[in-house]
Order: sequence, then structure tokens, then C-alpha cells
Amino acid sequence: MDTRYPIPAGTARVEITVVNSRFISAAGHTPSVEAAKAFIAGIRAELPDATHHCYAYLVGYGASVTAGLSDDGEPAGTAGRPMLAVLRGASLGDVTVVVTRYFGGTLLGTGGLVRAYGDAVKAVLEQLPRGEHVDLCPLVARVTYGAYAAARRALEGAGATIDAEAFGADVRIEARVPADVYQQAAAALAEATAGQAHVE
Repeated sequence: MDTRYPIPAGTARVEITVVNSRFISAAGHTPSVEAAKAFIAGIRAELPDATHHCYAYLVGYGASVTAGLSDDGEPAGTAGRPMLAVLRGASLGDVTVVVTRYFGGTLLGTGGLVRAYGDAVKAVLEQLPRGEHVDLCPLVARVTYGAYAAARRALEGAGATIDAEAFGADVRIEARVPADVYQQAAAALAEATAGQAHVE
């Protein structure tokens, strides 16, 4: 399971014209199949008069990915499959692309459709901002008041997000740490506090 992988950091929309047909591609971050379906439904609702709303999505990344696609009335294999092929080659996870087509009166043929849908996905992916998905693990530590500042520095240095702190007989720090550096974060915490931090 990949704990870090590239994902969309926002949405993008691009329009291309192929022999009078308009192809409007929209791409966005969809971390679940439900989110992918909601993204697709949103585009359908926004452009209800279009001829086709073809889509492809990838949820997850690498070996553990769920893929979906639809030709939405285009000849079988001319839209969803080439769209998914471009998406798979883009090294992105948790992404959905919808290509909305307004028919321009001229048939493109199967080869023309495959090219047009593939090009529409390439065009929107070039504009799509990218970020990174990071799996986070909870880490709870108890430290003495004297070791508190060093403990915070160690956690922040490991890329942790501090969620809560409770000041009682000692200090309880609740944090989330990137999964791939959890052991290093716990070791850094122990070293920075000379063993005075107790990870629960």
C-alpha cells in the first residue's frame, strides 16, 4: 500500500474542438468511488444539454486502485477506455475526469473518437494542479513540562500535525504523523526528550 502518492490539488477544465464537436474535460480530486460519482453527477447537472458525459476515474494508487469508466452512449470502447488509458499513464491517484461532448454534426469514426477523448484528457491533465496524498497515523505522547518544547520540535520536524494538547500533571500531545515516518518520529521524540516522552 502506497502511503504517499500524487493526487490532484484542485480542479481543472479545458475545452477542445474536434471537427465542430466540443469536448469539455473536467478533472478533480475524488478520494472515494462515492466522491467520483458525485463529481460526475455534478458535471451532468451543470451541462444537462450535452450529447455525452463520458468518464474515467482512479481511486487509490498503484496496485490498490479501483477504476471506473463509461462511454455514455458513444460506440463501445471509444471513450471510457482511451480516457482511462491516459489517466493510468498520468501517475495520479484519486482522480476523476469527465469529458462532455456537444456533437457538431460530423461523425468522427471510432479512431477519431478514441483520439479526441484521449486528447481531451491529456489537455485537462496538463492544467490540473498536483499535490500529494499522505497517510497519517495517530500518535499520542506524554511528556514532562521540561521536555515539552523539545517534543514539539521533534514532532513538527517529522512532519506531524499537532491536533490537541492537554496540560495536567504532565503534557499529553495528540498528533498525526505520516505513516512512512512513524517509527522515525517516535525515535526522534525519545531522543529529543532524553527518553522522557512516553508514546501511548
